[in-house]
Amino acid sequence: MTVVKEGFLMTDILYTLGDSLYINLTNRCPCRCSFCIRKNGSHVGSAENLWFELEPHLDEVLAAFDGVELKNYKELVFCGYGEPICALEKLLEVCHLVRSRSDIPIRLNTNGLGDLIHKRKTAHLLEGLVDTVSISLNAPDEERYLEVTSPIFGPGSFQSMLEFALDCKRFVPNVLFTVVDVISPQEIERCRALAQEMDIPLRVREYIKEY
Repeated sequence: MTVVKEGFLMTDILYTLGDSLYINLTNRCPCRCSFCIRKNGSHVGSAENLWFELEPHLDEVLAAFDGVELKNYKELVFCGYGEPICALEKLLEVCHLVRSRSDIPIRLNTNGLGDLIHKRKTAHLLEGLVDTVSISLNAPDEERYLEVTSPIFGPGSFQSMLEFALDCKRFVPNVLFTVVDVISPQEIERCRALAQEMDIPLRVREYIKEY
């Protein structure tokens, strides 16, 4: 589904990738990751354009689900050209809508900086709504994390992300870390050790220039 405003480009709110349905809520993000696919184009999967000239209102996001058969998809994923938790209220409202219609698994892909974005704890808000939270670990320590992700919050971002991950374990059934293979094999192994110490699975993602 695309949002259309007079004088503006069409932008996809919902798009598909494989057998999953994805939700593009916002282009806002506090990070500038070195590997971000946003640098390589405007489309992913079935989406023609994931860049918003105007961010959609809640009613536009909810309207995107009109006529959508959720049973046709394996999973619903919050992942677009921005950090979904930047649009936290819309995210939660979408979850409530979907939960009223379907038991489809819901996954949130996030950089884990929601507490810094909103200046309060956020993981507990996902309880009963989100089945899986996938958090971008990105690096084995703060120094490297700042180099790879360039968060606007600066030092302390890495620790906040780790604390968010631990909080999520209390409220969400499935929590995992991801790293992209743009970092060295040695750093990936250090990330794996950190993830194991926190009892959170780690998935290594291949860097993809475009879909």
